[in-house]
Amino acid sequence: MKQAASAHPIDIEPAEDWVRVLWGAHEVASTGRALILREGAMKPVLYIPREGADMTMFERSTRTSTCPFKGEASYFSLVSVDGQRDDNAVWSYETPIPGVSAIAGHLAFYPDRVVILIEPPAEDVAPEPPE
Repeated sequence: MKQAASAHPIDIEPAEDWVRVLWGAHEVASTGRALILREGAMKPVLYIPREGADMTMFERSTRTSTCPFKGEASYFSLVSVDGQRDDNAVWSYETPIPGVSAIAGHLAFYPDRVVILIEPPAEDVAPEPPE
């Protein structure tokens, strides 16, 4: 999906690989349905659907920010049962502007706060037996 032609292009496409997000010893997200958002000259950002995240480890923050190309972002802190906390490590566009609506309901992570693993998808088809 490509945003309307502008001086600030944004492309969103499905990631082909499986994506896992680790925060310390915790796997906070795992999905085969991530989206890759490419925005201008910036590094690509992976957006994870919320159903692929362990939302028990996410605490909504009061922080917000506004991007003129995506809309208002809300933030989440990562929290663990053993008391670890990482404030505002995750962001989400609850109601992004038209043209980038595919990222609604998805989460993005600051890559310096988590480890993002990209793994090839498992093969669903068994190899054919030799003749």
